[in-house]
Order: sequence, then C-alpha cells, then structure tokens
Amino acid sequence: MGCDGGTIPKRHELVKGPKKVEKVDKNAELAAKWKYCALSQEKLRRPIVACELGRLYNKDAVIEYLLDKSAERPNTEVVGHIRSIKDVKELNLTDNPAWEGERRNAKGDCYEDMHRAMFICPVVGLEMNGKHKFCYLQTCGCVFSVRALREVKTEICHKCGDPFRDEDTVVLNGSKEEQEKLQKAMEEKRAQAKTGKVLLLSHEPVCFYLSCLCCLIS
Repeated sequence: MGCDGGTIPKRHELVKGPKKVEKVDKNAELAAKWKYCALSQEKLRRPIVACELGRLYNKDAVIEYLLDKSAERPNTEVVGHIRSIKDVKELNLTDNPAWEGERRNAKGDCYEDMHRAMFICPVVGLEMNGKHKFCYLQTCGCVFSVRALREVKTEICHKCGDPFRDEDTVVLNGSKEEQEKLQKAMEEKRAQAKTGKVLLLSHEPVCFYLSCLCCLIS
C-alpha cells in the first residue's frame, strides 16, 4: 500500500538520514581571533596585551580576571597560565590607515569588513587579519609580520630601536604546533626562574653573615 493510495514510497523517503553538520566558517573564526579579546570576547581596544602563548586580550579584561579569579566567567581556560600582569605584554601596534571600523551603508545597516584589519605591519604593510603570520617582541611589545623579520634581518627593533634576540619573538594566534612550542618554552623559562630564585634565597644567610663580618672588621 502506498502513502497516497497509489504510490509505494521508496526507502530513502521513509528513512531520514543524519542531519548535516553545519561547517564553521574558518575564515570568520580566524578573523575573530584578531578582532576580539580571547577572554572577554569583546572587541579588542587599546591597551591590548598578549600572553606568552600569543593570545590577544584587552588589558582591562585581564586585570579584572586577576583581581577576582573566583568569579564565574567564560573562557577562563585561556588565561589559566597568567599568574600576574607581568605574564602579559602590552603591545605597541601600528594603526591601519585604511581601517574605518564599523560604518553605515545607505540602508542604515551596520557593516564591517571582516578582512580589513585595525593594525598593520609597520615594515611591509601587511594587515594583521589572520591571513599573514604576526609576532610580537617580548622585550618592547612591538608587533611585526613574520615575513618582515625574515626579509629584513636585524637584532634591533624596526619600530623602537630596542635590541632583541630570536627567542624574544612570540607568534600571535599561532597554530596548534606553534602554541605547543610556546607552551614548552614558557614552562622552561618559568622553571629556570624558579631555580634561580631558590639559589638566591639559599645564599642569603651567607651574604648576611659576610655583611656582619665586614661590619665587625671595619
């Protein structure tokens, strides 16, 4: 018997297949990392800081988190490695003269070009929108495209003139592999700093004794 009295339904008409999983727009997702704070998900605005893993944050969002870590807020897993404000660096960014931000079209609708970036590389002019790799210098906070640092080899910052080494560069919003590498470097750096602090504390009694001895002799 058919469903309408004369036709026999086929199997694919009776059995519904699984719903198609909506594909995430990778380009929009990537662009969002360069326009929104990794913690608060609000639009990035100066002062902007970056952590040792290359994530971008609004400085006020990080300060609020550090002042009250017990408060319930989303995305706290992205700042679990930030112990104090010293664990982030305020960025010295170069404005993009072509950036207009949000603007209204003739109908009054809000429009924003997802591929137009707020900032650019001061050396080669590439836009910081996720299409090109960017990094910042931990020494001064200046931001450049990776291409600029590769093409113009130098040990002096192109923007402020401060000296830096290769290990001072941190890739912003890097790949999973790049973030794992940065995570390892961060852990090693912190372990070395902790070891140095322990050694310094262990020598304090000796230094105090020598200081007292010098006072007695004089």
